[in-house]
Amino acid sequence: MHIKKSDLEAMAVKPQQYPPATLKEIAFAGRSNVGKSSLLNLITGRKKLAHVSGNPGKTRTINFYIINDAFRIVDLPGYGYAKVSRSVSQGWGEMMERYLARRENLIKVVQLVDIRHAPSKQDVEMYQYLRHFGLDGIVVATKADKISKSQVQKQVKLIRQALRLSGEDIVIPVSALKKTGYEELLGVMEELLEE
Repeated sequence: MHIKKSDLEAMAVKPQQYPPATLKEIAFAGRSNVGKSSLLNLITGRKKLAHVSGNPGKTRTINFYIINDAFRIVDLPGYGYAKVSRSVSQGWGEMMERYLARRENLIKVVQLVDIRHAPSKQDVEMYQYLRHFGLDGIVVATKADKISKSQVQKQVKLIRQALRLSGEDIVIPVSALKKTGYEELLGVMEELLEE
């Protein structure tokens, strides 16, 4: 798949603000600071489509991007940032739950984890949550350039164990910096959209 066109279509907090449920959606979820914005910019080939911030926890809305006028990529707010107040993080949780539980055109959620570390408690909870809604199955291990090539498979195995992935579940190591791994992700997304 080649992404030729990508535009921000909507920023939403409530379901009334979502764009019409007429196109398939693939959402991206991950901890704050996992590199979600960098990944979205890499796969769309746009440097500033998703805002990359030095301050984790900046995305406080669900952002809908229309891609090739054919489907949407949905950027979910980052979770697990300590400096965000409990009431704000609780609000995010409710906002995400409404979207994940009720959005009938959502076909999959790609979960991002940092390849350098074992998945956090929140990563594990998020994956179980996605499994509950039948939206699991694809994990992107970001920042693959930060570890040696020989460590990659070891870390992927650790991620698989921590998230209790099945043999069919996919883990894709990606580096936004070195621009590696994203073609595989685009291929997986293309297969999902064709199903």
